[in-house]
Amino acid sequence: MAFPEFRPAAARISSLAAMSLLPSIAFAQASPFDTGASSLVNFALTIATPIAILIVIGLAIAAAVGRIAWGWVIGAIVGIAAIFGSPQIVAWIRSMFGV
Repeated sequence: MAFPEFRPAAARISSLAAMSLLPSIAFAQASPFDTGASSLVNFALTIATPIAILIVIGLAIAAAVGRIAWGWVIGAIVGIAAIFGSPQIVAWIRSMFGV
């Protein structure tokens, strides 16, 4: 059985050439930050969905009884759009700066 440090030079050169021709294998791992950020966004959207539904129901009831400030409605619409559109907003900003 031969040890790795005693391999012939041709074997080392061929393995180096194979590794340089397939850089996608070397860089196949995802960034831990991207993985964590994606998990956080998925968790936030999971929590935000029923909350957004309850807010819309509450605003509809307030509008039905005539006790509503329309500033709250606009704020709720902007907030819901920001929460559920955050992946697209981030992708748009990243494309603007070329990241």
